[in-house]
Amino acid sequence: MRKKIVAGNWKMNTTVSEGVELAKAVVARSAEVPANVGLIVAAPFTHLVCVADAVKGSKVEVSAQNCADHEKGAYTGEVAVNMLVSAGCTWTILGHSERRQYYGETDEKLVVKTRLALDAGLGVILCVGENLEQREAGEHFAVVKEQVENVLFHFTAEEMGRIVIAYEPVWAIGTGKTATAEQAEEIHACIRQVLAGKFGAQVAEDTTILYGGSCKPSNAKELFAQKDIDGGLIGGAALKADDFIQIALSF
Repeated sequence: MRKKIVAGNWKMNTTVSEGVELAKAVVARSAEVPANVGLIVAAPFTHLVCVADAVKGSKVEVSAQNCADHEKGAYTGEVAVNMLVSAGCTWTILGHSERRQYYGETDEKLVVKTRLALDAGLGVILCVGENLEQREAGEHFAVVKEQVENVLFHFTAEEMGRIVIAYEPVWAIGTGKTATAEQAEEIHACIRQVLAGKFGAQVAEDTTILYGGSCKPSNAKELFAQKDIDGGLIGGAALKADDFIQIALSF
């Protein structure tokens, strides 16, 4: 059975002390969440050590929101994968639409980052998705297929066991818009089909695919009821522990 995951991407929000309090509040209610549902919090770089300490001994795992595309060296302001591991991370998000849109993240760079992350022992949450223009032009399937192929086809079937895919309809992030459950499901099913063509039916069946477009307590149940949606990459709702846990209880 595929692993269910609810991951909270805090983005550039909270101070360190606020982040620790949020993490503790998530931990305090984490026992309510079924054993087969994983909980991940993706805190800003500055918070990682403290947040990892706050969740220690619980089912909550810690993710970074990005990583450098070099192992080490003269790259001022960057954070290497071994630093993330030493800070207590077990995951990193890569290729978030905001990284692609604002910081020029390319599929080629994501191949490098994914390789570094996997080699360091981190799990990867790889984000893919189309923008509004691409959606309205009917290019959404082609765009997502290309992103999956450009990055993940560089890895092995075995390595896919440590990669989670998050589908982000970019037009639904922070806009208040949400893809319908049917729109989300058809893209998730498409992604699984692309994986099956490359890695075989078993890898496709075993890969966790999350929905990442304004998922909240009010729509999580309908989204998670879809056959190919295995959880969510949560933005704004992850900044309130009760909302985050409510989403995790929506399976």
